[in-house]
Amino acid sequence: MDKTDVKLLKLMQDGIPITHSPFKGFASELGISEQEVVERLKNLQKAGKIRRFAASIGHRAIGIKANAMCVWNVPDEKIEAVGNIMAEFPEVTHCYERPRYPDWPYNLFTMIHSYTPEKCEEIAVRISEATGIKDYTLFFSEREFKKTGVRL
Repeated sequence: MDKTDVKLLKLMQDGIPITHSPFKGFASELGISEQEVVERLKNLQKAGKIRRFAASIGHRAIGIKANAMCVWNVPDEKIEAVGNIMAEFPEVTHCYERPRYPDWPYNLFTMIHSYTPEKCEEIAVRISEATGIKDYTLFFSEREFKKTGVRL
């Protein structure tokens, strides 16, 4: 990764314009062609410097205001298989294994998003039925303090 790659990522981190030529402004700012911008992004992805290139939607802005952290007590020998099933649900945006503690038996955490708390509860029931995991608890977000990605 060279200085131009770093500058490119810094320019793009706050968003890409929705236009016919979304990389034109970045190319102009860097003094390179739009094609070189595209090639640099492809190379950064191939090198593992960026994992993916995708849109990020502000879910609250589109009305998805019910967000629940669902914690699951999954047998250790089933954690990978169960985690893979949970991660396939479109309403689940995050699925993480976490350590257990003496007073905390939960080892798998999922974030479930929907329009109402009741829908989040219904989704948790569907996940429970799909995995056979019955020991879980939902914690609902009350407000959001920060919503930004990592900045360079």
